[in-house]
Amino acid sequence: MTRQVLLDVRDLRVSFKTGVGTFEAVSGVTFQLRRGEVLSVVGESGSGKSVALKAVMRLLPETAKTSGFVEFDGLDLLALSEREMRRVRGGRVAMIFQDPLTAFNPVKRIGDQVAEMIRLHNRDIDGTQLRKRCVELFELVAIPDAERRLDRYPHEFSGGMRQRAMIAMALANNPEVLVADEPTTALDVTVQAQILDVLRGLQRDLNIGLVLVTHDLGVVANIADRVAVMYAGRVVETASVDDLFADPRHPYTRGLIASVPRIDQPGDRLPSIPGSPPALADRPPGCAFAPRCVMVQEICHTDSPEPRASGRTVSACHFATDPPLETIAE
Repeated sequence: MTRQVLLDVRDLRVSFKTGVGTFEAVSGVTFQLRRGEVLSVVGESGSGKSVALKAVMRLLPETAKTSGFVEFDGLDLLALSEREMRRVRGGRVAMIFQDPLTAFNPVKRIGDQVAEMIRLHNRDIDGTQLRKRCVELFELVAIPDAERRLDRYPHEFSGGMRQRAMIAMALANNPEVLVADEPTTALDVTVQAQILDVLRGLQRDLNIGLVLVTHDLGVVANIADRVAVMYAGRVVETASVDDLFADPRHPYTRGLIASVPRIDQPGDRLPSIPGSPPALADRPPGCAFAPRCVMVQEICHTDSPEPRASGRTVSACHFATDPPLETIAE
């Protein structure tokens, strides 16, 4: 049975106007999210992951120009007025931010901030029901002594507890789509595992669609159903998590996977991808990955590859299906 598509993003583009010109940070991103699915968006820092998802949520500053098509339940989110978007954002589509310490208001109690999110989308709820709902949310994300902690301030919570509270706030209005922007940043590995377990459990129990933005392939392997790999503002490869790790087709994806430490392959030096991602102001013609690619050919410097199917994977590489002979020989 085919799952219902909740979020359909097509040819999403985001550019920023600066004092020295206009630069495109997101270049034609396309992906779909289905109900009950976890889609991981992965890539190096600066690849455009967070910008793309903030564009979907309409949370970018006025200096950003966004175009393309973002459909949720028949609504083109980019075409909605700000007032209409507020009814969707935080209600049916919610976001967990990267740093809960800066996302929360430091001078307001955490419980009041969660209650404010509920009241914005349900003005008829009374005070008793509101507090009961906040307690339920804190218990849902496994915050101990939930009722007492509602009256605490953000600085009185540990990093892991703040992230749990942020998840509770995002779930306050029973969203159908949840966007998590690197939710385990700056947490130690034990707390990271706890937060990911909470997210995965809630996603399964509530049957919501989860978009998880990360650069950690270990997280991707453990939690994702499908993966979209981004490089220099584009999605360069999309596949199920099993297909991506078993048979990556794009050389950038192969480089990322090869760079992950493995206990069964000890050595003095980890493999790495040479060079650095291109600056927005100096993006090369053709394939943006060409200057760092081991499969590069003349066409890569002149023609930007379009995404095409290669088995069960969609890859934006001229040689996703037929690698150059000299690469095979190596």
